[in-house]
Amino acid sequence: MKNKLLWILLALALSALNTAQAIPQLEPLKQQAQAALLSAKVLGHYSYKNVALDDHLSSQIFDNYLKELDGEKIFFLQSDIDHFADARTKLDDAILDENLSIPFGIYNLYQQRITERFTYARSLLKKGFDFNKKESYQYSRKDAPWPKSREELNDLWHKRVKNDWLRLKLAGKDKKSIVATLDKRYANTLDSLSKVNSEDIFQSFMNAYTMAIDPHTNYFGVRASEEFDISMKLSLVGIGAELNDKDEYTTIKELLAGGPAALSGKLKAGDRIVGVGQGENGPITDIMGWRIDDAVALIRGTEDSVVRLDVLPAEAGADGKHKLISLVRKKITLEKQAAKKSIIEVKDGGVIRRIGVISLPEFYQDFAARQNGDKNFKSATRDVSRLLTELKKDKVDGVLVDLRNNGGGSLDEAIELTGLFVGKGPVVQQRDSNGNITVDSDSDTAAAWNGPLGVLINRGSASASEIFAAAIQDYGRGVVIGETSFGKGTVQTVADLDQLAKNGKPEFGEVKMTIAQFFRINGGTTQLRGVTPDIKFPSMIDTKDFGESSFDNALPWSQIKAADYRPEGNLTTIVPMLIASHDKRVSHDQDFRYLQEDIAELNKIRRTNLISLNEADRRKERDAQESREKSRDKSRGDNPSHNGSAKAGSHAFQDDGMLSSERDLSADLAIQNANKDAKDILLNEAAHVVSDEAGLLKANPRLADNISP
Repeated sequence: MKNKLLWILLALALSALNTAQAIPQLEPLKQQAQAALLSAKVLGHYSYKNVALDDHLSSQIFDNYLKELDGEKIFFLQSDIDHFADARTKLDDAILDENLSIPFGIYNLYQQRITERFTYARSLLKKGFDFNKKESYQYSRKDAPWPKSREELNDLWHKRVKNDWLRLKLAGKDKKSIVATLDKRYANTLDSLSKVNSEDIFQSFMNAYTMAIDPHTNYFGVRASEEFDISMKLSLVGIGAELNDKDEYTTIKELLAGGPAALSGKLKAGDRIVGVGQGENGPITDIMGWRIDDAVALIRGTEDSVVRLDVLPAEAGADGKHKLISLVRKKITLEKQAAKKSIIEVKDGGVIRRIGVISLPEFYQDFAARQNGDKNFKSATRDVSRLLTELKKDKVDGVLVDLRNNGGGSLDEAIELTGLFVGKGPVVQQRDSNGNITVDSDSDTAAAWNGPLGVLINRGSASASEIFAAAIQDYGRGVVIGETSFGKGTVQTVADLDQLAKNGKPEFGEVKMTIAQFFRINGGTTQLRGVTPDIKFPSMIDTKDFGESSFDNALPWSQIKAADYRPEGNLTTIVPMLIASHDKRVSHDQDFRYLQEDIAELNKIRRTNLISLNEADRRKERDAQESREKSRDKSRGDNPSHNGSAKAGSHAFQDDGMLSSERDLSADLAIQNANKDAKDILLNEAAHVVSDEAGLLKANPRLADNISP
């Protein structure tokens, strides 16, 4: 009854607000309430962390949901939060009673607040701003209190819009252009509200619930489940084009090599898809103004089926001549996310060593193809094994595995990939909710690389990446380089809710839940603390905001008995020598020193958490930055070791005040390419470390015997 009363109060509040501007009110669907209850039952029975769905958890869900909606506290007022007070302990009842009116009511008020804010933002553009005033804008408000009054919120938004204006002004835009750009930006935000559907709200609420149990338990709606599956198997059926939303058009950003779109020769980047038809004769559906995910879903389909596209060419105006193009959908492999190799030549005195680099964005595996007996199933380990064979033919002196920003993936792949470097043996231990411990070993893989090895990690390296890096470290097989990793030491599995409910078609989605905690073979865990590298690099990341330790409800660090394993080598002798060489080298490396200066400046900005809104001050800051970059470019001079790549990177990050979607496509791609081409200082230094390792081992065969499997 109380749930119903709260919903009525919210509805009354919204009806009063909506007299100013009509906004459609979204309501939960029956199957969503059913999916929420089924999720609760599954989590209650199988989750590693047994958390009762009660008032205490409801309070955590409430805080998570507000954070999900308005984490920067720029839309809701304190009075709104007070208005929701009764809901704090009612969200558990909302799930158990299959009545999601409260979270939807909260969202509908949130949507109203967004409309008010951006309507106000647009009104400010007519007045302009005084940039001679000495005032500042607090750009991060996650730790700030909720605004207490509409006047306080207006002041916050006045500064927010003023900063948007000033960024464009400093980039050389005139007043007319600035007003047009910002008005369109804010109008597009308002327009995007009309595209939000009940599935979006339900997804947000369910993640607020699941993540209240532990940080890595998540809910996937039907479409999110499909995307998760694609990310794991690195393939989909479609036309082979990367699409984005630009000015209400579904626009081709890039054609994937070997895909139907590229092979047709009839499409190019910048072309706009305005209609989609199924089969040779199916009617064309107008997709102008559609959400990009809805458009993509219509363009994808079954393999070897025909899709017809109504295309407005990139060079054509809005009223230009359209082209009708028929394509046959094919299986597309997402090679961008697959393992890749490169070779870095390192000069050490009069010696040049070749270091093979294997970049692995994630531990992927096509589970279904493997289960169906497909001998060519997509697998990270299989791809890396092939690349190692190629690198051996290239006669590299050492191998560096780059796992930066690799958030994990398949546990099986982490185990098998470890086997490529240590051979057979234990890799990781798991402890389930009953305290049972199992040791996962690689029993089939023969070592594919016995030479000098390095593993490069950063704060974004998590889960399977940490299992691999920790195993290499525990076996003494190679040197771990970089930043302390994320600290995710838990194992998840996915429960298909539709399968459990015996649904004939997908309606309920999936729950990814934590079922175990993993431990290193030495008995420690990467949970919370992550993997500590042997050689540490400076980091741009604020660990208070990113990593397992940033979550309030993360599992604690713990330890169990070590597994029965035999270290392959002992790096205790060689690591101090590598550190000494690294320290000496970076102390004379200009780019490395510049990186450390940039990190210090970034940390200073984080501490102040303020940006000046005074034009003279901002120009002074910008001029100082440009002067610093010019001085750096001058000091680099014609040094062949820099070959222009560092220069490309130094200017790639200059603020033009624009969103990616607001830039011309060619300009946006040019910025992305410049960032890709910028010198990777940390990768190069990691390659130098592996080169040092190779040099030491070659000079001292006894050391080499100590670290080879």
